[in-house]
Amino acid sequence: MTTAATPTTAAHPMRGTLLVLLSAACFGTTLIFTQRAMDTGVTLSTLLAYRYVLGAVMLCVVAGGLGAVRDVGARKWPLLTLGGLAQTAIAGLSVASLQFIPAASVAFLFYTYPTWVAVMAIVRKTEEVDAYKIAALVLSLAGIVTIVGNPLASKLDPRGIALALAAALVYAVLIPWLGKIQAGLKPAAATTWIALGAAICFVGGALVMHAPLFPPSQALLVNATALALIPTTLALTSFLAGLAALGPVRASIVSTVEPFWTALLAGLVLGQDVGPRTWIGGAMIAAAMVVLQKKPSA
Repeated sequence: MTTAATPTTAAHPMRGTLLVLLSAACFGTTLIFTQRAMDTGVTLSTLLAYRYVLGAVMLCVVAGGLGAVRDVGARKWPLLTLGGLAQTAIAGLSVASLQFIPAASVAFLFYTYPTWVAVMAIVRKTEEVDAYKIAALVLSLAGIVTIVGNPLASKLDPRGIALALAAALVYAVLIPWLGKIQAGLKPAAATTWIALGAAICFVGGALVMHAPLFPPSQALLVNATALALIPTTLALTSFLAGLAALGPVRASIVSTVEPFWTALLAGLVLGQDVGPRTWIGGAMIAAAMVVLQKKPSA
């Protein structure tokens, strides 16, 4: 089944690519602000609660206020519940997997989600997956392996693998669903409901775990505000706009540039080493972006 995004896809593929690249760059700051907050003693559950509460407020403002957000109509309920629960599940599964396997392995396994998006598109016949998309997918995955290392180099705990892959699968299901349900809506209005749903889940989780929500420290407010603005408000709105222009498969492949941005930012802000592997992997992902711009011959 096609959506209203189809005409846009044909008309503005480069614009869609740039929007998703912007989204990936914004998502790539998540680790930086999270690490800076946790280094000061802020708990992850508290940080996530503040991130999505503030993010919902910011998205509402960007959308044009409560009236614009209410204009979403009946679609607000699935966005609030399913969208919010999916965001919560992705975060929870990813964090849980870190208890069993290294972060690099989690990163690689999570970024298999474009593969699952492509497989679902082929099975459901919702989007054409041509040779260019397959080549771009292979290039991007190879680039991620180059950046984060071979996840199979050591024996991995099956529980960690299962949790990381579950996060990837949830995201792979979420992307085409979002592409369909947000058709014709303002991206900021649609994502306000998603952020609100995630906020309810994370605040509830923080209360259950007795995480310290009040009074907020300066480090919590600064980093939560940054997380709400950049990898929530800017990232979600630009991703949904790019998704409408590209379709789920292309948008998910373009999103694989995120680990490269994260590695660069970690080097610049956290002082982590940025070696040749990062640049080589980044070049491979960039090559995948070029391949994606190719049009199949008639």
